[in-house]
Amino acid sequence: MTPTTSSIPPYTPPKGPRDEPSLMVSGHLYDPSDPRVCAMRLKAAALCDDFNALPRDRAEERLDILDRLFPDHGADLDITGPIHVDYGANTSLGARVYANYNLTILDCAPVAIGDDVLIGPNVGILTAMHPMRWQDRDVRKAPDGHLYDYEYARPITIGPHCWIGGGVTIIGGVTIGSGCVIGAGAVVTRDVPDDCVAVGNPARVIRRIDDSDAACFQDYA
Repeated sequence: MTPTTSSIPPYTPPKGPRDEPSLMVSGHLYDPSDPRVCAMRLKAAALCDDFNALPRDRAEERLDILDRLFPDHGADLDITGPIHVDYGANTSLGARVYANYNLTILDCAPVAIGDDVLIGPNVGILTAMHPMRWQDRDVRKAPDGHLYDYEYARPITIGPHCWIGGGVTIIGGVTIGSGCVIGAGAVVTRDVPDDCVAVGNPARVIRRIDDSDAACFQDYA
């Protein structure tokens, strides 16, 4: 197929000095090949590799790595791993956050996760975004020969007391309210109000959580 043409030229940034890390976290188009951005990403990747290589019975060493990867986290953080995190420094984690296997956080924009959040296996929290037009999205070659492109990011907030089911993907720009349950495999592309169950692709709210959902366990012994 022949790609569509456009009278609008590809995005070109204004001339002058640019602070790519600041542009990244503030939601502007930025160059992820910038040396400072790359250094931040490589540091996080090395910490993830170290964490993923440690067996779970070396808990103190694993927690020390998490302290360095996530400087802003609350008490009793529990991550099973493996983990894959772009930066770590752009993520804040509340107290008693638990994440199961294969957590991925692309925290190009800020990610805020509240207290007492349960995260199932194979969850992706993805702030990274790409331009819609291929003319703006395609990789380019700089005069010095290195390849680069332009990306942007949108923040993600997960309120306290949420359960994020296995295989959920959360897209940039989304806020999930407190006390929510996000069903397994959901793709969350829009905000979810407090105390709601959301399922599907794209995720939609199917009902509110109320006192009728109180856990009552009968003893059959």
